[in-house]
Amino acid sequence: MARAASSARAWIGTVVFLLLAPGVVAGLIPWLISGWRWHDWGGAVWVVVPVAWIAIAIGVAFLLHAFVLFALHRGTPAPIAPTETLVVTGVYRFVRNPMYLAVIAIILGQALLFGSWWLVLYAVIALAAVVAFVKGYEEPTLTSTYGKQYLDYRRNVPGWWPRLTPWRA
Repeated sequence: MARAASSARAWIGTVVFLLLAPGVVAGLIPWLISGWRWHDWGGAVWVVVPVAWIAIAIGVAFLLHAFVLFALHRGTPAPIAPTETLVVTGVYRFVRNPMYLAVIAIILGQALLFGSWWLVLYAVIALAAVVAFVKGYEEPTLTSTYGKQYLDYRRNVPGWWPRLTPWRA
C-alpha cells in the first residue's frame, strides 16, 4: 500500500512539476515573448518550418521521457521531492541533463518557427541560468546524496553533449 501511495505521489508531483517548470519556461514565457506569431519565411518555409517542428518535437519527446523516468523511480525532478534512487536509465545513459537540453531545444525551435531573435536571446539566458543552477546546486546536492554512485556516473556521462553509446554502470 505504501509503495502504491509513493508511486501515485511521484506521478502527481512529476506532472505538476512538468506544468510548472518546463511548462512556464518553454511554453508560457516564449508565448509572452513571441505571441506565437508565425514568421513569414517566404520560399524557405519548406525547410525552416519542418526543422523548427522537429526541434520542438524532439525536445518534447525527450522531456516527457525524462519526466516519466523520474516518476518510475518514485520521485520527481523537483528538488523538494527527489527520487529514491539516482536516475541513470533511458536518456540519462547518454547525457546527464536531458531535461534542460530538451527545454532549450523547444525554445530554439519556437525561435525558428516564429522568427524571433528575442527567443534566441531568451534561450541563451535560460541556458546560462540552468548551467549556473546545475553547477551551484544540483551537482553538489547529487554528490552529497548519492556519493560515489553519482561521481562514477558524472565521470562517465557528459553533462551537456550526449554520448554516442549508452553508458552501462
